[in-house]
Amino acid sequence: MKLKRLELKDYRNCRNLTLDLDSATVLIIGKNAQGKTNILESIYLLSDLKSHRTPINNELINFDSEKFELSAEILKSDTDISLYCSYDREKTRELKLNGVKSTPKDFKHVLKTVIFSTADLFLRGGNPQDRRDWLDRAISQIYPAYDDRLSKYNKIRIHKNNFLKASVKTGSFDQTLLDVYNEQLVIAGSNIIFLRKKFLKEIEKLAIEKHRTISETETLKIDYDCSFLTGEEFEIDLIAEKFKKSLLERKQEEIRRCQACVGPHRDDIIFRINGNDAVKFASQGQQRTIVLSLKLSELDIITQKTGDQPVLLLDDVLAELDDIRQNYLLKSIEPGTQTIITSVDTVLFEDEFLKDVKIYKIENGKINLG
Repeated sequence: MKLKRLELKDYRNCRNLTLDLDSATVLIIGKNAQGKTNILESIYLLSDLKSHRTPINNELINFDSEKFELSAEILKSDTDISLYCSYDREKTRELKLNGVKSTPKDFKHVLKTVIFSTADLFLRGGNPQDRRDWLDRAISQIYPAYDDRLSKYNKIRIHKNNFLKASVKTGSFDQTLLDVYNEQLVIAGSNIIFLRKKFLKEIEKLAIEKHRTISETETLKIDYDCSFLTGEEFEIDLIAEKFKKSLLERKQEEIRRCQACVGPHRDDIIFRINGNDAVKFASQGQQRTIVLSLKLSELDIITQKTGDQPVLLLDDVLAELDDIRQNYLLKSIEPGTQTIITSVDTVLFEDEFLKDVKIYKIENGKINLG
């Protein structure tokens, strides 16, 4: 897969920007706040229909404009595909695939991407929601139906929360309706947990090797942390059975708190180095090795499962890595993987690497060949 051309109109500070990206490696250099990250964010948005930086789409529209427009041309399986996305301040979104109006389901993940930004370097020690978001997006690029399952689960969970709040407010409780919500949550949630555990097991095999190559002596382990599982349950029926049991045990707590307290929306991912929790005991360098291993493994597993090599987006991340990790990252990228990199300058890159790289310079949202 290759991104050939990208056009941004009134997207953040990029009023009218066009990039020819028909190259294996593209480097976009510029000082901070000039628009480097905006370009990568727009590519990510065309892939996932949301920003990796903000949940508020109106923030993506230029201050002096009423809407943004993004257009891209990609080459996928020897076929040219055009993508178009616009969003206005009235929260109206328009999607076109090859010039024809498209649904989000058909549009999403036509362009596959893996993004590695400075924010990811803190992912392993940050919020559990960030880890769940990373995991869910990676899975959805391999299994598109996963998005629907996740959406269905969250809708049921919200309905259950509203039911619990209304029950407390009115003093009237319908046990039959609660049972229906719980049964639906068990069915949808067990499938989500099963796919999460399956994916983590597969990516762990790849990440262990990459992590060992960098660290030489350390062993990485990835655990799926679910309150009602011991860690070894991989059968959906067993997951469902324990999920249902936990819902019964925590029924009064859920009623008291007026919210679903059990399920995949509460789960986490734990990374261990030589058996120790990386969040608690790993150094900054060790945590960055984990992230680097994960991102490269994510790239590999999507390629293996789908046959498409995602576009790799590296957003100012090289400056945060030491020489060993920088070299490992750049040398580990498989031939044929299009890589788009942002950096303040070219100092971090060897002359040999820069020989075949298309370089752009950006200033105030305007781009020029370097």
